[in-house]
Amino acid sequence: MLRATLRSLLARKLRLILSALAVVLGVMFVSGSFVLTDTLSRSFDDLFRGIYSSVDVQVGPAGLGGASMDDDDVAVRTIPASTLDAVRSVPGVASATGDVAADGARLIGSNGKVVSTFGPPSFGQAWTGEDALVQIREGRGPTADNEIAINADLAKKAGVKVGDQVGVLTREPKQTFTLVGIFGFSGGRDTLGGTQNVAFTLPVAQQLMIGESNVYTTISVTAADGVDDAALRDAIAAKLGPQYGVKTGEELGAASAAAFASVLDIFNKVLLGFAGVALFVGAFLILNTFSIVVAQRTRELALMRAVGASRRQMIGSVLTEAVVIGMIASVLGLAAGFGVGRLMAVLFANFGGGGLALASVSLPLAAVISAFSVGLIVTMVAAVLPAVRAARIPPIAALQEVATPDRPLTKLTISGAVIGVAAAVVLGLGLTGRIDGDATLWAVLGGAIGIFLGVALITPLISRPVVAGLGRLTGRWVPGVLGRRNAGRNPRRTGITAAALMIGVALVTAVGVLLTSAKASFTQTTEDTVHAEIYIGADQTSAIPPTFDVAVIPRVEQVAGVRDVLATWYDDGAKVDGREADLTAVHNPAALQPILEVTPVAGSIATLADDQVIVDEKTAARQQLTVGSTVTIQPLRGTAKEYTVSGIYATTDFGYVQGFVLSEAARTGFAVPQARSAFVALDSGATLADTLPKIRALLADSPEVDAVDRATMIEQETGEVDTMLNMVQILLSLAILIAALGIINTLALSVLERTRELGLLRAVGLGRAHTTAMVTVEALVITVFGALLGMGVGIGLGAAAVRAFKDEGFTTLSLPWPQLGTYVIAATVIGIIAGLLASIRAARINVLAAIAHE
Repeated sequence: MLRATLRSLLARKLRLILSALAVVLGVMFVSGSFVLTDTLSRSFDDLFRGIYSSVDVQVGPAGLGGASMDDDDVAVRTIPASTLDAVRSVPGVASATGDVAADGARLIGSNGKVVSTFGPPSFGQAWTGEDALVQIREGRGPTADNEIAINADLAKKAGVKVGDQVGVLTREPKQTFTLVGIFGFSGGRDTLGGTQNVAFTLPVAQQLMIGESNVYTTISVTAADGVDDAALRDAIAAKLGPQYGVKTGEELGAASAAAFASVLDIFNKVLLGFAGVALFVGAFLILNTFSIVVAQRTRELALMRAVGASRRQMIGSVLTEAVVIGMIASVLGLAAGFGVGRLMAVLFANFGGGGLALASVSLPLAAVISAFSVGLIVTMVAAVLPAVRAARIPPIAALQEVATPDRPLTKLTISGAVIGVAAAVVLGLGLTGRIDGDATLWAVLGGAIGIFLGVALITPLISRPVVAGLGRLTGRWVPGVLGRRNAGRNPRRTGITAAALMIGVALVTAVGVLLTSAKASFTQTTEDTVHAEIYIGADQTSAIPPTFDVAVIPRVEQVAGVRDVLATWYDDGAKVDGREADLTAVHNPAALQPILEVTPVAGSIATLADDQVIVDEKTAARQQLTVGSTVTIQPLRGTAKEYTVSGIYATTDFGYVQGFVLSEAARTGFAVPQARSAFVALDSGATLADTLPKIRALLADSPEVDAVDRATMIEQETGEVDTMLNMVQILLSLAILIAALGIINTLALSVLERTRELGLLRAVGLGRAHTTAMVTVEALVITVFGALLGMGVGIGLGAAAVRAFKDEGFTTLSLPWPQLGTYVIAATVIGIIAGLLASIRAARINVLAAIAHE
């Protein structure tokens, strides 16, 4: 029986290749994800250990986890200069150096624009000289307060050289320095993981990056000869007490690597999620393939039963084919995944990681285990139903001419309806947050998968009228009529084939509906609530937001035609009564209501004394605050201060003013005291053409931001939505590709199944061109049906999500019409290609041999 099964498999090589290819692509995605994250993890582990290789012990604020990965804490919490003397007095300390390093030093390049890192930090630091890690390439280190040195990678990107005058943005407005040195790092590296480094003298670094003098962010300690790092760490910790974090260089490297590993873990899960979608679609392809194969081999299998094969052997025969296909696909998918993962790591290192030195090539065990587990499990599960169906073939079927009669769809339809309704309920509970904790995510995922299964089971019933309707578009053209009837003659096969395409299209459509609705909601809310003709600001593309000099604000107010200016500052790490909270400072609070329609609920919001705060209605209710209540606010920098609630305003969907709002005086304690945004309202007689150029001229020394009209502001703010949608479409394109392969596979097997029928059609006068057209119409009808079904399901899912998120600002349901049109066109192209590929055999069929075919 095993020999017969293997011979049958090898005799149908095309079926084997097409069936395995779907699993190969899914396994490639899974194993490639593990290879990518493993390579990056080991590469950054090497990087961080190298960074701290010259550090024996480091002292920082309590909770220090490594300056490279815990920048917010390190940059904010400082160490008094007196602590340096205490560290130096510890026995075993050979030397100790006070360091200043914080994210937020943005260099202005030779083109007048800020050099962006798109992720890695932009460190402003104190120059402490060359050591085992830092090496001067050109010039020297800064010695005067108007001098800086930068790392070689930043110098290349900025297009600057030693001797140039360059501008730098920090906590303070643009300042100009003389570039006196360019440095690199050990191993010939121009950067450490893409970071930008601007080195100042110590007093300048303290002032610009911390806002305080006589403080450090960390203290680097070198142990005396023969002193153990761990022992020295313990001695320093005992001397300084629990308010300081003391770690060895090895511990810092491990902590930084572990922090980055957690980020990679999230990234890996996202990639695996898309891989799961691809495999889910691939399961439909395999199920359909085996179903067709069993139907084609009905007579053969019945003969086996007639000569003594048991039902168990029949099931084993089909599952053996599945195991062979799964093994082949797993091996090929693992090999492809290794190559793809490594290629993605190289691309990341060269374009996103600032020339990151990649670790040696290896194949992680997780990739191997996942490849074979996923490949075999998906294939076996998909083959179970066809295997059971094969076992039920009676021996008498060997004597019948028609061995595969169409079966009623009643049970299938009822099962699909029940599963779909139950899944919709679970999905609704997950989206509305009525399930707590981690169960929410599982409810959403389980509900979505259940809906796809339910719709897939109902698809055969839906396919009959829809396929008939689509096919009628060809009119009475004979190839079109034949193609339509071929697509509708086996609704189960058509339904499963279309369902595979449906899943990919539905997911892309659902995400498109959600993101488009978010964009439309923001646009509508902005148009309804922002009564300002000009906006000053920019999109945030790194950890440090774009800012502009606060001195610009009064100058803008003096521009002819300007009626009101409302400027804002944000402090993301603030705490109110010990709890994290949104904190905003505003210039001209009287403009809150006329410009942003921030309406008072209690008290007054038009004025704010330096010791007063206003708060939104929801936050006030949550923290049981009323007008007259007092709260203690601890900004990210500076000292805690007690404020009195002077007003409560209605919570808005517009994110520029939310949470606790303070007067402009509070900005000095914020992480970034420069203005982040401003709204400019014009007089009734003023025009943008006259006013906008004047305001832009005032921003000449603030290259991170620009003054734009309201329409451009909306376009800038919603630009990320289009980027996210494009990324989702790219990642889900693999699932759609697998679905396309499924259509090609189904049609190719269908042509083989109808060999005799095609021969008869050719014998009675159907030409090759008409045969090709017939198969192409069949493919076209199936793909368009799958795309339309996917769009319908996706729109439903997206609309449900928008409805569930109405309290989060989703006020408008909007459909991505351009994308929907693209999906229809793509389905048409896929259908034509699939039909043409499958029709090659049909068009070349030998008429006499086909008529004699059994």
